[in-house]
Amino acid sequence: MAENNNDAAGAVGNGNGQTAATQQATLNVLAQYVKDLSFESPGAPNSLRGRDKAPGININVNVNANPLSDKEFDVNLTLSAKAAFEKDVLFNVELIYGGVFRIEGFPQEHMLPLLFIECPRLLFPFARQIIAEATRNGGFPPLMLDPIDFAQMFQQKMAEDQAASKVKVS
Repeated sequence: MAENNNDAAGAVGNGNGQTAATQQATLNVLAQYVKDLSFESPGAPNSLRGRDKAPGININVNVNANPLSDKEFDVNLTLSAKAAFEKDVLFNVELIYGGVFRIEGFPQEHMLPLLFIECPRLLFPFARQIIAEATRNGGFPPLMLDPIDFAQMFQQKMAEDQAASKVKVS
């Protein structure tokens, strides 16, 4: 027999059947979209020939977040990859993949980690697939990006910002 124990005596209702004392913190993905996608293979068709060594691939990642309202945020994950063999560029792919997120019920100190760690973590698998398909459609093997540690990226960015602010104060 299930027991229903509601200890939220005196809690104020919020209009959707939940009381303020029991309202859950939520992170919802409202939309995902490709904001910008570019693929270039400047040396094609010569760049498509087989090689005995793998090309060097330079990958850059960036995350931006902008508020749309008090509870909705636009988060953009920017990925770029440039493959080169010796001095020749084989391909250059750039993607800005965005998501609109509704974030409610979290303390203010959790907002930056949510926006710069959790939101891009949710977007990354979709952006990774788009990059893989773009390189495959360009005639190359699909570029399967390794998972990204967004928490480590965020901590590094916060440390850089803190160091920069100390330099300005001095």
